[in-house]
Amino acid sequence: MTVKTPSAYAEEIGTRLKQARLNRDLTQADVARLAGVARKTVINAEKGKAQLEVLIAILMALDLTSQLELFIPTQEISPLQLAKLQGKKRQRASGKRTDANEEPPAW
Repeated sequence: MTVKTPSAYAEEIGTRLKQARLNRDLTQADVARLAGVARKTVINAEKGKAQLEVLIAILMALDLTSQLELFIPTQEISPLQLAKLQGKKRQRASGKRTDANEEPPAW
């Protein structure tokens, strides 16, 4: 199995963006307008050189955001991480607190 470099993955994503654009019969200028970015930004994204926010804008323009769930599925919190987040459990109660304006009970 060949291990790909981050650059190789980025180029592959760019190639897929380009093919998705072509499949929808859109020009780079069309996608740029829909995504709210410059045409040069779309060109760079298709080369695998795009910031995350730009990539998402282009995915939105190509109506591919549903694919994000497949790209990076929602991650559940592991039981170990959940235990760390909960911290120590309470050992004793602190008792009732009274309001400063409240009169003490008459015994």
